[in-house]
Amino acid sequence: MDELERLKKYVEQLIQEENNKSIPDFEGYSPIEMSHILEHPFDNNSPIQLIETGEVDYNNMPLLSQIKHLLQIVEENGELKLTAKGFLPTKVVAEIYHQGFIKNQFIELGISKLYKETDALGVHLTRLIAELSGLVKKRHKKMSLTKKGKVELNDNFKLFKSIFTAYTTKFNWAYNDGFGENDIGQLGFGFSLILLNKYGSEKQRNHFYTEKYFKAFPKLLELNEQSGNDSSYRCYSVRTFDRFLEYFGFIKIVKISPWDSINSIEKTDRFDKLIKIIPPKADL
Repeated sequence: MDELERLKKYVEQLIQEENNKSIPDFEGYSPIEMSHILEHPFDNNSPIQLIETGEVDYNNMPLLSQIKHLLQIVEENGELKLTAKGFLPTKVVAEIYHQGFIKNQFIELGISKLYKETDALGVHLTRLIAELSGLVKKRHKKMSLTKKGKVELNDNFKLFKSIFTAYTTKFNWAYNDGFGENDIGQLGFGFSLILLNKYGSEKQRNHFYTEKYFKAFPKLLELNEQSGNDSSYRCYSVRTFDRFLEYFGFIKIVKISPWDSINSIEKTDRFDKLIKIIPPKADL
């Protein structure tokens, strides 16, 4: 081996060592491990693994329960006639919402009324995620179950996996939330799962997690600097806690008041039963 080859090998070794180096801001994970968390969160090399178990009460998982209820309505009717714009009919909107799986703060306070699908974000998400998950199909303004939907309607774990994957990797979290088109929260959602696994056994303020998230991904603050840190922190909190982890029943949120942005977060047992977090290789 000549000197040039030796030098190349040496440089490659240095790069490899650097990529496998434990990073404190990543909670001890290396750049290579973080790349799996960001780009392939559910593959075999990722620290995040979904667990199949019969010990989970899926009936109390808000978004899954709501989507399952829609699938049952479609199954009972054979197909569901949608509105001219492709939305759920008002009768079905009311039926889904009044199951009480996902409440709308403004509707509950009497500030707004429930008429159509888009009046309640939870109901609107139900249709969107059902479609993105491949559980239903639409033809000629009518909704029906796909083969996948018929199978997974009777298999809670497969249904959860499809919904969870679609929500995290296909649905745009910035859609209709008022915080603008940015990647806050959705980029690195797997890291938020890791933080919850590590610190969620004790009650933590949402700002505790927010600061750790932006410490790992400071560029997201820089890219959103026109809105300011307070807006970015609020954006992360709403998208990650109110509209992700709580929708899947992975946390309990204790609100100081309906309008307060500072809340207490606590992990539920359901999280530990469905999500396995593998520690950084440096800790193994």
